[in-house]
Amino acid sequence: MGSTKRLLLIALIAFAAAATGVFAARTFMDAPRKSESEVHALLHDRLKLDAAQAAKIEALEMQHATRKQALELEMRAANARLAEAIEAEHGYGPKVTEAVDHVHHVMGEMQKEVLEHLFAMRAVLNPQQASIFDRTVVKALTAEAHPSPER
Repeated sequence: MGSTKRLLLIALIAFAAAATGVFAARTFMDAPRKSESEVHALLHDRLKLDAAQAAKIEALEMQHATRKQALELEMRAANARLAEAIEAEHGYGPKVTEAVDHVHHVMGEMQKEVLEHLFAMRAVLNPQQASIFDRTVVKALTAEAHPSPER
């Protein structure tokens, strides 16, 4: 393979790795997803939490923020590891496969953390609040699966 073709291949692989990292970061780490925003708006605006509930929810929010930040750092490290593997192998070899699997593992841990956080907040609510909460969570999670006709 000529040096120009090799350089183009390396540039293409680097671009693909960067695009994958940006996509993963925007998907999992940037601004809160619509579903998170809806649930937080519901908790803080519509459910009329009493003082004890609000204090418990606030404590849960602080715990979640700490764990979320740690997982975001782990995701950045996983993406860097993927980029290094791509750069080292220049193809879909065992190091890339292992790095991709690790990225997927971290993504799964992030999703589990969000679900654990949701269930912990739900446990603070009374039955009527929990029913409204459940409907909002289901709606938020299925909103993209069933886009509104306006789109």
